[in-house]
Amino acid sequence: MKVGIVGLGLIGGSLAKAYKDADVTVFGIDKDDLITRFALMAEAIDERLDDNNMKDCDLILVAINPVEAVKWFRENAPQIGKDTIVIDCCGTKRTVCRACFDIADQYGLTYMGGHPMAGKERGGFKHSSAGLFWNAPFILVPKHHDDMELMCRVKEMIMLAGFGRIGITTSEEHDKVIAFTSQMPHIISNGFIKSETALDDSQMISAGSYQDFTRVAYLDEKMWTQLFMENRDFLSEEIRGLIGQLTRYEEALEAADPDRLMKLLAEGKACKTAVLKKCGPQQINGE
Repeated sequence: MKVGIVGLGLIGGSLAKAYKDADVTVFGIDKDDLITRFALMAEAIDERLDDNNMKDCDLILVAINPVEAVKWFRENAPQIGKDTIVIDCCGTKRTVCRACFDIADQYGLTYMGGHPMAGKERGGFKHSSAGLFWNAPFILVPKHHDDMELMCRVKEMIMLAGFGRIGITTSEEHDKVIAFTSQMPHIISNGFIKSETALDDSQMISAGSYQDFTRVAYLDEKMWTQLFMENRDFLSEEIRGLIGQLTRYEEALEAADPDRLMKLLAEGKACKTAVLKKCGPQQINGE
């Protein structure tokens, strides 16, 4: 099997290392040639991905931002083999899938959206690891959901990188859910750490919840800004909902009303219990 990887940051670099560990031939390329050369030296990839070997790939994973992913696919579609499956790994799906489905139709190629549901607070090839995706879910967004032969083929290739399960959804549903499970935690954490209290020796008297809650405040602002803006409708809706809930807590505190506060806390606890019963302990989440 031969896999091409476009973009050798945290996600692409980890995919390259995971496939190499699975004895797969890996072709890779990054817009920063220094990163590409470093990946070659580190033996994370076998060769550069180029026009000569692109057509030989069974699978090409495009692990760059949505705008660049569409641009790359449009520019390289003529060189991609007809039997190659192209999957983007972007954090939002509506914009990239809409454009790439059209490009695939134009050139007679097989493309579907994808999202490896794992990550770290620090990006870049130097933080990539072969085990990043171990037992994690990989979400697929195909244009047609009824081609079971294709889906089985894709599942087999994806699972080689260590993923534990494959989920199939639409771009609309993906972006709605990801606004809550991934983007909201980053927004909340990033805003929470701006409190002046954070600089007042707070870590001297903090418990594990503080560290957990602020972990993703350290983010790549350029990348996340693009993802947030692409998903601003769903994300804004989630933010408004949270502000409404927080206002209820604030009002209970301002009114010195312990009964109302206890009721609010019990409601949240009950919601968490309901989620666990429905989804189980291994809920789909993302960085």
